[in-house]
Amino acid sequence: MPDSTTSRVSLTLGSTLESVDTVGRTAEDFAQRAGFDPDTVPNIVMAVREAAINAVMHGNAYNPVKRFTASFQTSSDSLTVRISDQGPGLDPSSLPDPLAPQNLLRGSGRGIFLIRAFMDEVHFRQLHPGTELTLIKHRAPAQPAA
Repeated sequence: MPDSTTSRVSLTLGSTLESVDTVGRTAEDFAQRAGFDPDTVPNIVMAVREAAINAVMHGNAYNPVKRFTASFQTSSDSLTVRISDQGPGLDPSSLPDPLAPQNLLRGSGRGIFLIRAFMDEVHFRQLHPGTELTLIKHRAPAQPAA
């Protein structure tokens, strides 16, 4: 993607599932415009939705006073999404392993696992209060014609 098509948007949203839908639609739009293939776009959307759900549910605990932000930026080589909440903070090393036998049948607890599986880079930053999760998906370099 040429630099002239680099774009950025930032959203500040309420702690609702409707806001998660807005973030999901925005992720889909950015991923498509960034030129990701049709098999990759849904994975990016799922990762971003999981991050937004975590911000709303675990970070802000659906508190109507608390907001979360989602920023999207495309560059010539990647899509970067940052999701931040106003919650108590998260230590990613404290999360249980969703593949451990005792966790396999649990109905939740796989969000961070999926985010890490679908994105190329995932970074956590403590905000005091809150957590910022940065998700990066690199665009594959153009392949020479065969």
